[in-house]
Amino acid sequence: MKAIPKAALSGSLKDYRAQKNSGLMSRADSFFDWQELRRQHGLWPYARSTSSAPKPRSEIMTDAGEAGSGVNFASQDYLSLSSHPRIKAAATEAIEKYGVHSAGSAALLGNTANSLRLSAALSDFLGGREVVLYPTGWAAGYGAIQGFVRSDDHVVMDILAHSCLQAGATAATQNVYYVRHLDLDAVARRLANIRATDAKNGILVVTESLFSMHSDAPDLRALRNVCDAYGASLLVDCAHDFGCMGEGGLGRIGEQEMLGDIDIVIGSFSKTFASNGGFVAVKTRAAAEYLKYYSAPHTFSNALSPVQAATVLEALSIIRSDEGLMLRHKLRDNVNHLREAMARSGREVLGEPSPIVPVRVGGEALGRLASKHLSIFAGIANLVEFPAVPLGQSRFRFQVMAAHTAEDVEAMVAAFNGAMESALAELKQLEGGLGAQYPAAPEIEQAQLDGTWSGT
Repeated sequence: MKAIPKAALSGSLKDYRAQKNSGLMSRADSFFDWQELRRQHGLWPYARSTSSAPKPRSEIMTDAGEAGSGVNFASQDYLSLSSHPRIKAAATEAIEKYGVHSAGSAALLGNTANSLRLSAALSDFLGGREVVLYPTGWAAGYGAIQGFVRSDDHVVMDILAHSCLQAGATAATQNVYYVRHLDLDAVARRLANIRATDAKNGILVVTESLFSMHSDAPDLRALRNVCDAYGASLLVDCAHDFGCMGEGGLGRIGEQEMLGDIDIVIGSFSKTFASNGGFVAVKTRAAAEYLKYYSAPHTFSNALSPVQAATVLEALSIIRSDEGLMLRHKLRDNVNHLREAMARSGREVLGEPSPIVPVRVGGEALGRLASKHLSIFAGIANLVEFPAVPLGQSRFRFQVMAAHTAEDVEAMVAAFNGAMESALAELKQLEGGLGAQYPAAPEIEQAQLDGTWSGT
């Protein structure tokens, strides 16, 4: 077996973010060397591309140009709408009527009749809220916080909140406080501390309705009560469950009957609605109009294209129909099947049932080897490692689609089990041939259970 250098199985993206070097461009060199080392040994699982539609069985290509195919649990097309005949017909019709480009920001003639219809339809779906559209979900998350929060205000945020929310907060104020994941008491303590010294400025509490790396959710009613006790506003990002979960398609917010009690609701179109884009939904016309002109991604980005708006509008129509309910039930059944099959195989499945099924691996080295072997076993799934998840807690994030069959689920479980067994065997061989360069195999196995081994 070709020896794999320790550097290819250790380290993380975080190690190369802040390079102390006066040359801005040359700072990239050490990262690229590390990336290339991983790539040469088949351990760089990112930037893959699809050579076919994102369907349950897909053809892909690595960023090194190597072709592959297999059962696909790496695409976030949760209700399998991206290739739906009605979606494709709506996109084609929009191109014929409007062309492919909005040709302006929403503030400057970038809106089309399609985007106006989409705003109205989303408002109706969300119980009459005012809706502001954005060109991406990331822009919506960033813009919602940057648009409303000012420098003297405060943001209290779950430590696992999405990058766009963190970036929007730090762009708006230096008063950003991160609290332990889903720790309601920590939120209450932080709010009490803020109000003890600042009774006049705003506080925004930020969370998600479904966290994408852990597949867990907050108690929104309890969080609302804490916010009310200290005069704080509540923002909830529902990117991963909006449209694809709950009987009515309103995700965890709908299931917890909280739609009318959240100040700012953020959503993304890229998971369920077959398009890029996102939205921010607020309670008043005044708040929506303010956001349009003080939220930089809305004012200074081109608006959703007419094709995107038409696609999302048609997807929303399907989501609200009997077909949408059927697709959500099919997705739910596939999620439960995958979780149960993984658990029967002895795998540690994290979180609650959702289109995201995280399965913990442990150390980064084992995760990288498993990712390499998964492609050999004709499985396609995304490895997630530090800093996106805690050090030593790498995992595969399986993303389930309504169009998956029971056979697809069983094929993925078999592929993952084969990949894990092969990865552990390879790691044992590497440890045996290279002495103390790698942790002993029993330590590796224990680290899978307790998450303490970092792979370094």
